[in-house]
Amino acid sequence: MNGDFPWLTVMAALPFVGGLVVAALPAGKRVLAKNTALAVTLAELVLAIIVTVKFSPDGDRFQFTESYAWIKSFGVHWSLGVDGIGLVLILLTAALMPILVLASWHDADTPQVSASGEAPSGKAAPRSTHAFFALMLMVEAMVVVSFAATDIFVFYIFFEAMLIPMYFLIGGFGGAQRSYAAVKFLLYNLLGGLVMLAAVVALYVVTANHDLGGTGQGTFDLVRISQAVATGELDMNPTAEKAMFLGFMFAFAIKAPLWPFHTWLPDTMTEATPGVAVLVTAMVDKVGTFAMLRFCLEIFPDASKTFAPVIVTLAVIGIIYGALLAVGQTDIKRLIAYTSISHFGFIIMGIFAMTTQGHSGATLYMINHGFSTAALLLIAGFLISRRGSKTIADFGGVQKVAPVLAGTFLVAGLATLSLPGLAPFVSEFLVLVGTYSRYEAAGLFATVGIILAALYVLVLYQRTMTGPVKAGVEKIRDLNVRELVVVAPLMAVLLVLGVYPKPILDVVNPAVEETMSQVERTDPKPSNPIVPAAQPLAAETHGGSK
Repeated sequence: MNGDFPWLTVMAALPFVGGLVVAALPAGKRVLAKNTALAVTLAELVLAIIVTVKFSPDGDRFQFTESYAWIKSFGVHWSLGVDGIGLVLILLTAALMPILVLASWHDADTPQVSASGEAPSGKAAPRSTHAFFALMLMVEAMVVVSFAATDIFVFYIFFEAMLIPMYFLIGGFGGAQRSYAAVKFLLYNLLGGLVMLAAVVALYVVTANHDLGGTGQGTFDLVRISQAVATGELDMNPTAEKAMFLGFMFAFAIKAPLWPFHTWLPDTMTEATPGVAVLVTAMVDKVGTFAMLRFCLEIFPDASKTFAPVIVTLAVIGIIYGALLAVGQTDIKRLIAYTSISHFGFIIMGIFAMTTQGHSGATLYMINHGFSTAALLLIAGFLISRRGSKTIADFGGVQKVAPVLAGTFLVAGLATLSLPGLAPFVSEFLVLVGTYSRYEAAGLFATVGIILAALYVLVLYQRTMTGPVKAGVEKIRDLNVRELVVVAPLMAVLLVLGVYPKPILDVVNPAVEETMSQVERTDPKPSNPIVPAAQPLAAETHGGSK
């Protein structure tokens, strides 16, 4: 489909090769390393736009498909393809990466902060800038493959492999507690990956027993397996299906993260540089929620329906828990981390509500959360770097000395609380409506998160931006040209998608309908349908004539 050119392989290879080139540049060529990384991400964005334009929402579900034998003895293929959901998430990744490179322009140039909070004497490591941007490009390549992989084994490899560059980005370039945060991030996600590996092996054995590979072997072909499940050709033992579902879901719940598997995220986002924190929550974590839609629902539809009420309950707890803890934070970045836990609760709730509105809203929420959290984190990063502190109490009166910074921070904050007219509102509304139609109590309790979001965002703005100018804040300067280039496209996207999300939904909805068909779910009908007024009147007239 879409010609013979391997678009997706090229999109995966470009940032990977670009990362190798950046790493190999001479140690003294820091500016060249940055410019090369920026050029690679811009080229990747151009490719993503081309693929998006060539994609046909009315065509085959998976487009730009390619498949090459890789490990024949185990039936593993380098198989890629995108539907509407995978496509928009790749576009999100490609759109954010140039912004993150620009936002992180000086993050690797300064000396590391020691555990005592002091910068060591001397200069930064000679090639730290090269390593920083090379690792970011590696993560981009692995995320793209994860969103495009239609071979379960290929997906698993890159799902796990992205932990390596992320570990070094967090542990090598973060704050005072960076080593602790990096190890915690790695251990949590490795545990989830090991459990998932057992489920992947079990699934392969099940497909081998049914000879889905056609040669007496098993298969990792997602399309083949999901079709066999839908038609009844692959009739799994209910107990085995539930066990495999839990193995996959455990890994995705950690990656997403879903309460109570979330505890690695606040430490990671607090200690990572702002650009790396966005990389975690806007891209890497989205692989977890995407995989819930792609693998859990389509391969294990019966188990998904069985565990859906439990997962929706955990998601609602996460929504309220994340919002409550955000209200009480004294650290700006930690507050934003807890808001993300609350937002991921909305996304997961929409996925397991298993309604078309819930799925469309959850996918749109992944996009909108990516842009809104990127805006809030990056602007907060600019603010923190100027003041030299993450503590909310150290700020006050910023809008008097840096009005543009304060204004953009307000817009990003209002987007985070899903103000109507800004992008997250539409997705949150769809998730709530889609959830309420199947789980009324969950839909009602989830609205508490909206109220708490208004509290933590507006209180954060009031404490940092309004009031008298505190000591140390008077030196804060407004956004410079580079920072405006970073912030402007994020503001534009939040406004445009807030009033016109149709282009995204038009691409996503056909894939959502396919997923609903695979899971054999239909939208619930209203419990109290409205009876047209003319019908009872006609009945009374007919009865009177008798």
